[in-house]
Amino acid sequence: MNWILTYTGRRFDLLEPTAAMISPGDIAHALARICRFNGHSRTHYSVAQHSCIVADLVPQADQLAALLHDATEAYVGDMVRPLKDVMPEYREIEHRVWLAICDRFLLDPILPASVKHADLVALATERRDLMPHHHAEWLCLTGIHPHADKIRPWSAEEAGIHYFRRLMDLMQTAHRGRAA
Repeated sequence: MNWILTYTGRRFDLLEPTAAMISPGDIAHALARICRFNGHSRTHYSVAQHSCIVADLVPQADQLAALLHDATEAYVGDMVRPLKDVMPEYREIEHRVWLAICDRFLLDPILPASVKHADLVALATERRDLMPHHHAEWLCLTGIHPHADKIRPWSAEEAGIHYFRRLMDLMQTAHRGRAA
């Protein structure tokens, strides 16, 4: 069996995903319930909230890509980076899902530099506000400063609502922009 059943009742083929299988409702629901850092944060903090924060940190033109930058996790789950780095098959499946998401939302598969930077700023902020204190340096954060605002984690329900509304708004904005 190569498929999963999604929140909205869709059959999602993990090996041959298509844009038609992608649902904004599925993405919002799942990301709101997936905890960042494999659940090792001090409190539940969702991928959906992380994505909203990243979208807040980029120019308007890049906000849809920022909001969706971790959307693959709605279908393949979140895997900690050290494990992901040694699993090429996972990376290949995740990439196929990303391409289907890009097709569904008419995104360029290559993330803008602003999204990559904002993702790191969010990570630095999350480390400061949500993770247990540890002296070890995170090399990926060298030269990156946390955002001034402190993170107040949302419940899964709040995260799902905020994420879904933001996605719908950004989809309308993007559609209007393409029509003009």
